[in-house]
Amino acid sequence: MHQLFSQVLGQRDLSRAGDLFSLEDAEIEDCLSQALDQIKVISCSPDYLTNDNDQAVVEICITRITTAIRETGSIERHSTALVGLWESCLEHNLTPQGENTEDTPHAKIASDITSCILQNYSCPSVMVLAVPVAVRFLQRGNRELSRNMSSYLSLAAIAKADLLAEHTEAITISVLGGNHMLLRVLPSVYPRQPDTIHRHLGNLTAMMSQLESPEQQHLIRLIQIVAEQHPLMLSPQVPTLVSYLGDQSLTEALLGALVDVSQASPSSLVSFLPALRIVAQQCPAFLGHVAKIHGAVGIISETHAHSSLVYLVSLLGSMEHSFHHTLLLEIRALTDRYPSLLGGCGKDIYRMSNSFTAIARLLGRRLEEKTATHCRGGESVAACPSPHAALPGGGGGVALEQRLQVKIQAFEEKMGEEEEEEVVEDSPAPQRRYSLSQAVREERREMRFNRSKSLALHAVRSRSINSDTGEDCEGVELSTENALSNTLPNQHSENQEASPMEGEKVEQGEADRLFIHLRENMETIRGFCKDMVQQIPIPEQCAIEDSHRGCVAKLSFSCPLKGLYCLYAKSSFNLTSRQPHLWIHIMLLHLQSKSSVPLCTKDECIQRLASLWEKTQLKGAHSFSMAMTQHTTPHRKDLDNLQIQLEEVRFFDLFGYSEEEGGWLCFMCNNPEKATVVNQEGQPLIEGKLKEKQVRWKFIKRWKTRYFTLAGNQLLFRRGKSKDELDDIPIELSKVQSVKVVAKKRRDRGLPRAFEIFTDSKTYVLKAQDEKHAEEWLQCINVAVAQARERENREATTYL
Repeated sequence: MHQLFSQVLGQRDLSRAGDLFSLEDAEIEDCLSQALDQIKVISCSPDYLTNDNDQAVVEICITRITTAIRETGSIERHSTALVGLWESCLEHNLTPQGENTEDTPHAKIASDITSCILQNYSCPSVMVLAVPVAVRFLQRGNRELSRNMSSYLSLAAIAKADLLAEHTEAITISVLGGNHMLLRVLPSVYPRQPDTIHRHLGNLTAMMSQLESPEQQHLIRLIQIVAEQHPLMLSPQVPTLVSYLGDQSLTEALLGALVDVSQASPSSLVSFLPALRIVAQQCPAFLGHVAKIHGAVGIISETHAHSSLVYLVSLLGSMEHSFHHTLLLEIRALTDRYPSLLGGCGKDIYRMSNSFTAIARLLGRRLEEKTATHCRGGESVAACPSPHAALPGGGGGVALEQRLQVKIQAFEEKMGEEEEEEVVEDSPAPQRRYSLSQAVREERREMRFNRSKSLALHAVRSRSINSDTGEDCEGVELSTENALSNTLPNQHSENQEASPMEGEKVEQGEADRLFIHLRENMETIRGFCKDMVQQIPIPEQCAIEDSHRGCVAKLSFSCPLKGLYCLYAKSSFNLTSRQPHLWIHIMLLHLQSKSSVPLCTKDECIQRLASLWEKTQLKGAHSFSMAMTQHTTPHRKDLDNLQIQLEEVRFFDLFGYSEEEGGWLCFMCNNPEKATVVNQEGQPLIEGKLKEKQVRWKFIKRWKTRYFTLAGNQLLFRRGKSKDELDDIPIELSKVQSVKVVAKKRRDRGLPRAFEIFTDSKTYVLKAQDEKHAEEWLQCINVAVAQARERENREATTYL
């Protein structure tokens, strides 16, 4: 062991401990394991809990050792000794006692070692030793340690999920005990230990309402994986999952999982179909999922099929085109499974018209006939009338029609050769017969077939009529337009009914999904924005940029009043947010609340927002109109998160909502009486005592009380507690880069009394008397910094 380490650890010499930092890392690298073993002996001694000197020596030595390990990249060499010391902490109390929330001595050791070990989560040899120990820390009652472990274990689950899989039970129990951060681990370990998680699936799904939004997404991901791989395991949880559909942030993902469950266990969804219909009615974007669940339930029996068909057919004639293929897919699967529902004439009905409304009308009529037949108590079901059975004419016409049927059949067979239809053998088990792509192909084929068939049937009808009057019709030629007009009698009238008789903007917007949504919710949006704008400011500018963690919104806020002492007359308050979608939605609602008519996608302001939206989306993702119409207003939880972010960047120190002006004004424009005082030469904005941290090592708690004065462009402070003592070098506010509250996970338990001031050359850590004084100092410093920057901007503008 190095001589200095031997002296400091052997003699518990605190006076020389700081000298360890003057040694080169390479000079002590060989003896680090020995030093760790010696620290383990000291920390396990009976008097360690009461010996402040020994605790200080150990704390400094651990910091020096972990620094050397990181700098020399020797974690694998010293991992055994490091994990050994770490594990020894488990033999001691780690839980803070009573009102004193400060970590116990061994909790401090464990905390200092944790990051050094677990930040090497991609190193297998280290993780093999560390993971079993880390999992044991989860159950020791120290929330701070548990949170740190959870964060690193989540990263380890991404890199080496196999190492965590054998600890799935302990991790799951920790999650159920309230350590929700570990939820992100469960989707990674589930494929390797599904049975373990299956045992706790009921309790896990029951946690949903207790979780924050990010944690809910991890649980949702787990539910989705279970639904994909073992959907039957979720069938007992269907009532719970359906109860969460009211939370619009979860609806789409949960419906996707329920679709998977319905394929494996359709009976578990039977009693929830009415609730699902309400969900689809409230948000038509989810109709596809609800239709698939109805189709799966309908396979159970003919009775269930009939009930599902009635619902699906009712949608076919009223929903927009994007859902038609899904609805036809489900309808065909059911009518193929139970042909008697339509009297065996499903194919003919599909081919009688290219209008989905007409198809829906015909299907609905057949289902009504089926219901009426059942009500008559066993009477035979009438055969489906052929679309050309009522053609007039004698036997010649019938014979001609029969010959035509042969030609039609030949034509259909030929079309079948061009696009082969998938055939599934009859089976007693529920199954799906058509894929979506096959349904689309068949629809296109039948449209072409229908065109030819319509022409032929019209020829039969014409020839039959003419044979009655004795005319020879062999040379008659028919135009395509006339034939199609006979086949689709309702198409023209339907289009007429859909033609709006309103103003020009309504004409533009009638087919505009966003226009319709905004028109129907104008009052709701106006009421929402009236309250929202007093809590969340509307950005003056927004730009979308890529970052290593995805797209971010670069937002700018300024003061609209721009008074004499305005903080943001020539500059802006800038914010980077990882929630661009939410900001875009808020800006849309604000624009609509200011407009007396519904906005539409052709409006220039909407096109600008749509352009921003498209920059945040992957190819093939939701369109702007689709996304903006999913929810009328954002969820309360999302708005709360925005407020928290604005608080973290100290926005509310610098801006306040003015009811008189109806907008967010800067501190000076909101408080002109203070602006006058502050801008008097030498007049302090705030002054008083603060504690400054003296030692460069953050783990040593050594504070000195100083007297600070905030005036003009400087933060002045004295060497002593009196304002009459000599000045140190002042802090130039124009050089301050940021001011932040010290993170709560630090050792200073009086937080948030402490805050940091970052300049281009130094960081100052200061602590106020209490939280109230800390808030006052933070606001005044932020205002003064903004004022200094604005003054520089004005001077630069004047110079230019």
